[in-house]
Amino acid sequence: MSAGVVLTHTQPEQTSAALADTIAAAERAGWTLLVAEDEREKHGELVAGLESAAGAKPDLCIVLGGDGTVLKGLREYGTASVPVFGFNFGTVGFLAAVEREDLAGGLERAFGGEFEVVAMPGLEVEVAGSRALALNDVSLTRRPYGRVAELSYSLGGEEVGHVRCDGLVAATPPGSTGYNLANQGPILAWGVEGYVVSFIAPHTLTSRPLVIAPNDELSVTNAAGRDAVDIVLDGEPGGELASGAEMLVRFRDAMASLAQLEGATFYRRIREKFGRLTK
Repeated sequence: MSAGVVLTHTQPEQTSAALADTIAAAERAGWTLLVAEDEREKHGELVAGLESAAGAKPDLCIVLGGDGTVLKGLREYGTASVPVFGFNFGTVGFLAAVEREDLAGGLERAFGGEFEVVAMPGLEVEVAGSRALALNDVSLTRRPYGRVAELSYSLGGEEVGHVRCDGLVAATPPGSTGYNLANQGPILAWGVEGYVVSFIAPHTLTSRPLVIAPNDELSVTNAAGRDAVDIVLDGEPGGELASGAEMLVRFRDAMASLAQLEGATFYRRIREKFGRLTK
């Protein structure tokens, strides 16, 4: 029997009815549905009869939430080659396969295996020998009321520049429509090998976003004598880059598995999600 794990976002009242429908659809399809302990805390009696996801490797991850919850599913399960099938219960839902109003049909397709799997790239981040993974983006941001950051950066072993700014964003192609887009960086189509770096409020007339080749390592150094800057991975706190410290960023292909409906294209998604940008 196939097993699926279900994740929901932080406001359970918005997904409780959809979760009940998901449980019923899994039962009809002959699937075992699993939940983590935090889902039990959010949904109580609704999931009391479901098995625990602890230690399990499911065949599918169902997400009822926004892009943040899809990213959580990708980090927890997608990196183990478990397809993550998202239903958009957020605002933009760029990573979701199906909108909330199409829940019933989407569940049938999810449990019936009627979807394609897209290999998602990631960014490996290294600071002081410790490594972490970001699937959307990694950003450095100066702290509230702190001084303007001074960041020097190198690419492929060559120093490129030194920028006074509020921080920078390095984003994968799927992540380029998030913080990077809001930061006026370029959109990279899914399938492009490489990543983009954009600067947050640079205090210069010459700083421009850069599209980086996949094999070129990015090195960012926080200038000596400056305040520490925060490291944020996919919107979650990831530590700090201390004064004089260096952060390395490397592109990694095929790091996670995202489920999408057959025939869906990146350009159609751009039109539907950001249509106002193309008119």
